[in-house]
Amino acid sequence: MNEVNIKIPSIPENIRIVESFVDNAKDDFKINDDLYGNIMVSLTESVNNAIIHGNQKDKTKMVNLTLCIDDKTIRFFIKDEGPGFDYKNLQDPTSPTNLEKVGGRGIFLMNHLCDEVNFNEIGTEVELVFNM
Repeated sequence: MNEVNIKIPSIPENIRIVESFVDNAKDDFKINDDLYGNIMVSLTESVNNAIIHGNQKDKTKMVNLTLCIDDKTIRFFIKDEGPGFDYKNLQDPTSPTNLEKVGGRGIFLMNHLCDEVNFNEIGTEVELVFNM
């Protein structure tokens, strides 16, 4: 199993670091284009959530991003230093009352693009799983 870990200061512009990270992983681990697109959207959404909602854009707080890959799966672990959130009680972004809202689609997208999405108990870490 291969593992790569980076720490990202909680500045929204640092999402470019995540994009480069995914581009490098695509090349290093021969990830196909369909999977690459799903990973890019899911990972940027997740890290954005960690920076904005988890760490409240506090540049002294870090987002820890870990990639673990084997022959069958690619796993990403995204952990912030925030207080966590209740991931079990999220509003449905597809309901008519929420369609006009600016936010609220990130986790919905992750759930549809990943093969598995798992949160730790307090909601400070998410695991995104993609089957090869």
